[in-house]
Amino acid sequence: MVSLACHDLRTPLATIYGFSRTLTRRDDLGEPAGGYVAMIEASAQQLGDLIDLLTLAARIEGGRYDPARREVDTRELALAAQERLGEERVKVHGPGGPVLVDADATPRAISALAQCALRHGGLESVTVIADGPVLHIDPITPASAPVVLGEDLRDLGAAVANTLLAATGASVALHEQTLVVRLGP
Repeated sequence: MVSLACHDLRTPLATIYGFSRTLTRRDDLGEPAGGYVAMIEASAQQLGDLIDLLTLAARIEGGRYDPARREVDTRELALAAQERLGEERVKVHGPGGPVLVDADATPRAISALAQCALRHGGLESVTVIADGPVLHIDPITPASAPVVLGEDLRDLGAAVANTLLAATGASVALHEQTLVVRLGP
């Protein structure tokens, strides 16, 4: 049922997103209308991301998830989180290393974990260190730890990220104030 709902939500969302993008390109809107249309566009994009998360979770929990694994560098995964959330919010360090992962879903999962740490930890920034097949996300506050680990279901992105990573054989654990995501060789 969740997969069907996600599918049916995409058509009206595509209309909202498409027309909002068209309107934001116009120079004659003025303010505050231009700002409102930009907010509608951003919210439509956010809804699309949430629908993607729900679809992925439904596929995993329904036993219909078959990851298309491809070799990716863990530094690329960290940089994808930085690109998605902003250079001022995500600092990236470390040489990285090759891992075999779902190349479409894993970058979103790492971004979701970093976003959760920021949002629920009240933080201005986090650091993601790519060390071979392992990513370290730091700091994880005591208040955000259960949410980032998917134990306290207050963040859909983190919950789906943990579900995805478990389904692909990765491990997610907290070591002191650092989230350790072991993606494997």
